[in-house]
Amino acid sequence: MHLDFPFRVDDGGRTAGTTSDDHVRDLVEQVLFTAPGERVNRPTFGSGVLRLVFEPNGAEVATATEFLVQSALQQWLADVVEVQAVEVTTADATLQVAVRYRVLPSPQPQTVVLTRRV
Repeated sequence: MHLDFPFRVDDGGRTAGTTSDDHVRDLVEQVLFTAPGERVNRPTFGSGVLRLVFEPNGAEVATATEFLVQSALQQWLADVVEVQAVEVTTADATLQVAVRYRVLPSPQPQTVVLTRRV
């Protein structure tokens, strides 16, 4: 059983669980939107991508952000997923990250699109 993220209690009064695919999606979201230094016992965990929301839009920033996202996912989830593509877009105070990956050892690719307003 995998715990659901964010943590909650289900209708039966127990800790809410989730499927394996949803659990992996939750892990990707946690890596992307956790700032390094935010977790006490893992100070290097996360990607720091939220600090780039207000950077000026341009090809260089988009490429750097995609590299940052892909490297963070490879560092923290390499034993769970294989990242195939990352696409990052920003508009005003909104960050949208699209990640195409496959859950190991499955050959089936999946895509998750995460959006955050800052």
